[in-house]
Amino acid sequence: MRAAWYEQTGPASDVLIVGEKPAPLPQAGEVLVRIQASGVNPSDVKARAGARGPISFPYVIPHSDGAGIIEAAGEGIDSARIGERVWTWNAAWQRADGTCAEYVALPAGQAVPLPDGTDFAAGACLGIPALTAAYGVFADGEVARKTVLVTGGAGAVGQYAIQFAKWGGARVLTTVSGPAKAGIADRAGADLVINYREQDVAQAVLEATGGAGVDRVVEVEFGGNLEATRQIIKPGGTIATYGSMADPNPAIPFYELMFKNVTLRMFLVYLLEGEVRTATIERVNRALEAGALQHTIAHSYALEDIADAHEAVESGTTIGNVVVTV
Repeated sequence: MRAAWYEQTGPASDVLIVGEKPAPLPQAGEVLVRIQASGVNPSDVKARAGARGPISFPYVIPHSDGAGIIEAAGEGIDSARIGERVWTWNAAWQRADGTCAEYVALPAGQAVPLPDGTDFAAGACLGIPALTAAYGVFADGEVARKTVLVTGGAGAVGQYAIQFAKWGGARVLTTVSGPAKAGIADRAGADLVINYREQDVAQAVLEATGGAGVDRVVEVEFGGNLEATRQIIKPGGTIATYGSMADPNPAIPFYELMFKNVTLRMFLVYLLEGEVRTATIERVNRALEAGALQHTIAHSYALEDIADAHEAVESGTTIGNVVVTV
């Protein structure tokens, strides 16, 4: 099969190889998916660059997210699943074989039925961005009639979080860094878009909420935004955060947040387990079936151009998702 892989970590153009690999065979409990589109996420490029530590296998086919068609089923899996359109999650998490290949074999539960009307490119955006957004919005309950702040509303996760919160019946505020990103967040459905480079976020949020603040924050940059967040989170509110790159070791105003009875939820989408994972997957698919999600595919690359795809994600200038067609 055609595949992309690396045998050592480093710059994309130096270490990524495109060539032939033996096609995998599904083992007991697994399905074989013929990949149509492979999603490129920041965690994928960080792993390839070496930011997540040394390579753990003789080679790694990157990317956890993908979408395609089940072509074979291993022992114990209903053969009726053959021919099913699916999207994948955690394909490359602690595994050598991700989705940037013509085929991937993985546990059957990691191949989720892809609703009709959702194309493969969109399906390749669900495993990390959409699941992160859905969990961040709903992990602490429903959001109907609540006010939710989504930071980084033009990011891949942020756009989905805006849409999930709106679908859930919330009023949604969001932050962005410029006019182009403001347009993206507005199209996602945000009720108020705040340009944090030009406005005081805390002041803007408090003005928009009559001084009440927000019930929930879906946070891409916990440490960097904490000064504003502590001012605008309501008593009993929740901060659900999945990143803190600018300030990875922030000093937390413990007593201030404690006396507001604030819940701080830090999570990594790779580690969602059991009923929590199942419920979040089901939430994503219900939203897809309801037509509640739009997908921003910023760039689509051929397999041979995988290095360009990784560099596009690393540039930090891409608005939306990057996919590789296989």
